[in-house]
Amino acid sequence: MTTPDSSTASGLKDWRGVATEDQDALSDDVTLMLRGRSRRLLIDLIAPHKKKLWLLMVAVVIQNFAMMAGPILVSIGIDNGIPSWARGERSPMITVIVAMAVAFIVDGLLRWYFLMGFGRIGQQIVLEIRRRLFRHFQRLSLSFHEKYTSGRVVSRQTNDLESLDELIDAGLDGFVGALLSVVSVCVILLFLDPMLAVVVLLSIPVVLYLLHWFRRRSSVAFRRTRETSAAYIVHFVETFIGIRAVHVFRRAPRNSEIAGQLNDENREANAYAYWLLAIFVPGIKITGSIAMTVCLVYGGLRVMDGDIKIGVLAAFLLYLRRFFDPMTDLGMFFNAFQSGMASLEKISGILEEEPSVADPDNPVALPNARGEVQFDGVGFAYNADNADVLPKIDLRLPAGQTVALVGATGAGKTTIARLLCRFYDPQHGVISIDGVDLRNLSDDDLRRAIVMVTQESFLFSGSVADNISIGKPEATREEIVAAAQAVGAHGFIARLPDGYDTDVRKRGGRLSAGQRQLVAFARVFLADPAVLILDEATSSLDVPSERLVQRALATILADRTAIIIAHRLSTVEIADRVLVLDRGQIIEDGQPDDLVNGTGRFAALHDAWRDSLV
Repeated sequence: MTTPDSSTASGLKDWRGVATEDQDALSDDVTLMLRGRSRRLLIDLIAPHKKKLWLLMVAVVIQNFAMMAGPILVSIGIDNGIPSWARGERSPMITVIVAMAVAFIVDGLLRWYFLMGFGRIGQQIVLEIRRRLFRHFQRLSLSFHEKYTSGRVVSRQTNDLESLDELIDAGLDGFVGALLSVVSVCVILLFLDPMLAVVVLLSIPVVLYLLHWFRRRSSVAFRRTRETSAAYIVHFVETFIGIRAVHVFRRAPRNSEIAGQLNDENREANAYAYWLLAIFVPGIKITGSIAMTVCLVYGGLRVMDGDIKIGVLAAFLLYLRRFFDPMTDLGMFFNAFQSGMASLEKISGILEEEPSVADPDNPVALPNARGEVQFDGVGFAYNADNADVLPKIDLRLPAGQTVALVGATGAGKTTIARLLCRFYDPQHGVISIDGVDLRNLSDDDLRRAIVMVTQESFLFSGSVADNISIGKPEATREEIVAAAQAVGAHGFIARLPDGYDTDVRKRGGRLSAGQRQLVAFARVFLADPAVLILDEATSSLDVPSERLVQRALATILADRTAIIIAHRLSTVEIADRVLVLDRGQIIEDGQPDDLVNGTGRFAALHDAWRDSLV
């Protein structure tokens, strides 16, 4: 179970100091690396949409001009249209009204075009990230998935993608509009009245300070909210994956305590983020209100003196409102931007993770494997800091031979199986099939040649037929039925409510352990590999189920190389050859009958097993 890091919330105790401390804690090199990685991913995702984005940018610029026309037209209407109307001249006022109507229509249509176009592009980008993540998670090696928890995988696919979705759907739209509004208003204010514009410019340093203050702290705050949320998801997923252990060992109170702590940390992280907003948004509004008040008083005095017209002052104040309101949007964009970029950093990190077991650049074809396996000087350790699980092993398995691996837990049996399946690559030596180094085989040829069955016999949600056809996706129903008949699974499948179309439910929960194993064997029979590895494939079965599986084994082991890892010596007896391992070394090698009649480790194990049956 996941235990929360006590430091997770410690940085949130002093809200006003957390941003600077955490920001300083991140080294410049790491920050630049993350930004560069995120930038590369973003550029790659945007590249297919460049032309559409340029069209949208042109549309939003024109839309901004149309939107900015309103106050200046109001000014013209007040200063020229109304006096002309009073003198009986209708055309100036009608022109202003028509121009305003056109500006509103252009503004609305182009706004609709921008939102629809940008929304489509945004959804296509999110869909592409989702596809890449799913494909990449499947491509990554077993060593990655053993250290990267399922909860973190879920967090990347949900929390982080939602954050990016929010940034694309709302954040960027608000940012583009706000930025254009601020720039346009600055130019227009200077054009309308430079002296009044100077009054506004005096407030800009305050606004820039607030933006800088908010941006710097929000970058830490919103990264923290994502981290604490991800930590909760990790704990949640692992709790319910291990729900049986939770119930058996009365772990629920402790898990609830951990969940409560993680929730508190997330609440504190979000509270700090809201505290930043509570300072920033009112700060911008107060600054804007003060600037508008000063402009109104100063401008009103100048109107009375005849220095400017009242329409110009009205337009100036309307534009001034459009200058400060977008500042809040810019701040909210930083909110979405920091959260989205924090998510993009995590996603780009996953997508740039290289499989520890890489496909060869120039694979050697192996269309018809015979199944001869060779280990030449193979040494392997799961971690560089730990001792070798296999110090050095030399082993040759002729094609068609059934070999049993026997030994105490930790002797290296499963490691040999994993290396042969190329879940890992050895640090030393070569593993080959039919004389070809496994590292030179394409993944398709390797998986076609070597198949492994474990005690879990994992079944996917779906029908029995779907689960059998995993061994050969293009198989016909006749081939699926023939495979089930060959391993003795057809009888119980036919008795299921919908036969081969019966949904096995989550992880095959509708079937017994023995039935799941028979479905797994039917899958293997259909795949027809040259090499079959059975890793404790019968260890979880009761005696009746084991007998059913033993009969199936005789069928699927025929005419193929097989490696059997089992503690039950009833399974080992069907082997042509037995290898006894101890600390990664082969200490006995021979036929089962010869070893049983000897005085070595296997004979002792066999005697102990036989005594246990009495």
